[in-house]
Amino acid sequence: MKIAPLVVAALVGGLFASVALADPARDAILGALADQAKQADPSFGGFSADRGQAFWTATHTGGKPGTPSCTSCHGGDPAVAGATRAGKPIGPMAVSVAPERFTDSEKVEKWFLRNCNSVLGRACTALEKGDVITYLSGK
Repeated sequence: MKIAPLVVAALVGGLFASVALADPARDAILGALADQAKQADPSFGGFSADRGQAFWTATHTGGKPGTPSCTSCHGGDPAVAGATRAGKPIGPMAVSVAPERFTDSEKVEKWFLRNCNSVLGRACTALEKGDVITYLSGK
C-alpha cells in the first residue's frame, strides 16, 4: 500500500501544475482569438493543440527560404531555447518552462506578425495563432 501515497502525490502535483500554467491574460488572448476565429468561420469549434503542433512543425512555403518552419529558429523541442538565423538566443516557447509566454497581447501580436511573415509570407490567422498558443501552453 506504499504506492497509494505516491499516486495521490502525483495526482495532486499534476493538479497544481495545471493550475500554475493557467493565466488570466493568456486566457483573455485566447478568448479574443476565438472571437476572431468565429467571425472568420462560424463553425469554429475551438483551438486544437494537435493542429498547433502540426502547424509548428510543418514545412511551409511562401515565406523566407531560410525559415520554412517555426522550428527553423525555435527548434524541435519547445521546452529548449532556440536561436535566430543570426545566432541571437530565443527563450523556450513552452509555457511550462516560460510561464510568461503569451500573456502580453502586444508582444503576442508583434511576434506572430513578424514570425508568420517570415515563415508563411503572410499574417497568421486567428485559428493558427490560437492553435499554436494552445499547443505551446500544454508543453
